[in-house]
Amino acid sequence: MQRRAVTVYVALLLVVGAAAGGLVATADSPEVSFDDPEFEGGAGDSFEHGGQTYTVADVTETVEEGGHGAETVSLSATVEWEETVEESAEWANDSTVTYEENDWRVVIEGEDPNAVTLRKVLDRQAILENDSAADNETIDRDGEEFVVVTDEDDDATLVPADEYFPTPEERRIEEGETIVYDGHDATVTNVSASAALLEWEATQTMSSELTPQSQVTLGGTNFVAIFPDSETVVLSSDIDSFEAQQAEIDQFEQRMSGLTRVAWIIGATVLMLIAFAFLPSRY
Repeated sequence: MQRRAVTVYVALLLVVGAAAGGLVATADSPEVSFDDPEFEGGAGDSFEHGGQTYTVADVTETVEEGGHGAETVSLSATVEWEETVEESAEWANDSTVTYEENDWRVVIEGEDPNAVTLRKVLDRQAILENDSAADNETIDRDGEEFVVVTDEDDDATLVPADEYFPTPEERRIEEGETIVYDGHDATVTNVSASAALLEWEATQTMSSELTPQSQVTLGGTNFVAIFPDSETVVLSSDIDSFEAQQAEIDQFEQRMSGLTRVAWIIGATVLMLIAFAFLPSRY
């Protein structure tokens, strides 16, 4: 092959390769953006949708070290909101429950009750220990429980436990009554022979994590999230626009990938032509 011809071919290929490489190097990759998003802000900012207030709790940038000094940067955000949920508790008959910071035994009487009785659980051990005249333990005689009480003359007397210990406090709660239970206004909605049912409403903090191009449903509406920078998140319900822009980005990346392959092929072809040009001729 004549070196002059090779020079011409190489020059033409270099022009084409340079054009392809220049386009790859200078082309700006399109990015998803919205003209009128429902929300754009950072950590601590809020927005309303469907009568509900949503707050961006945080926007986080995470940098992970890779091989050969490479770094992978990922962005995420957390959006939070308050929801009212229904909660309940069941007081089983003859069980022990905590109410007003005390332990109570649940007493339900009758086959068709309309109320529940709470009988305070006495700390009998503490009562005995606080009485210097009484033994710290009760005793059983003929199937009956007694407290041993010693008088000033060191004479011991057996006092029936039912007489010694005070009558426990009782609280009667009617079906349909509202009480303060576990910090909530709870209503006794049903009382049966086996248990009493309490129901109340509570506020619960809900959350959802956002990542670039992820979708989240808030108040029945689908939103897509984008991150213009490491401190800002944008939410838009224009899913059609997002998908159209994403299709354009995919098409752009395919074109850039094709141009990159063209540049590499041209570079390899140029090297081959130069190598062939310097091969010794047999003639």
